[in-house]
Amino acid sequence: MIRGFDPIARDDARVLVLGTIPSQRSLAEGRYYAHPQNSFWKIMEALFADGARLDYSDRAEMLRRSRVALWDVLQAAERPGSMDSSIVAGAAVPNDIAAFLREHKQVDSIFFNGATAEKLFRDRVAATLPLAPALTVVRLPSTSPAHASMSFDQKLAAWEVVSEAVMRNRQATS
Repeated sequence: MIRGFDPIARDDARVLVLGTIPSQRSLAEGRYYAHPQNSFWKIMEALFADGARLDYSDRAEMLRRSRVALWDVLQAAERPGSMDSSIVAGAAVPNDIAAFLREHKQVDSIFFNGATAEKLFRDRVAATLPLAPALTVVRLPSTSPAHASMSFDQKLAAWEVVSEAVMRNRQATS
């Protein structure tokens, strides 16, 4: 059984990005999206740090400062290897996302890093959430190197909705 990480989040997070559960490489290094070919951090740096290459602690701080929370749908799972398609469905334990949203009341958008994260959320988590008509949920293309059918620029263009959601929230509260 593998176990995921705590969320990266400030109390006033506006956006929640959900993956599935960390890869073997991420688990070994103790950090989200540690595989060098995963484009998650490069995309976040393009959106929130003008493309600057940051170390992991600065990346986490960049997300917090941008009011972007990062977590996974699953708290624990059985998964041989790192492929999401290898997750043993009956052994998957979801994170308490309902409690997270109660504690982070300003989150109004959830973005999924790929189809499996969205499917697990809809199958295992959505029914536990209180009705929230203002909550926007959007599946984005996976940043995984296994999702090679899209170029980096195509993924970046799709992921721009995350920074747009953050900016929309800032303007609404200004």
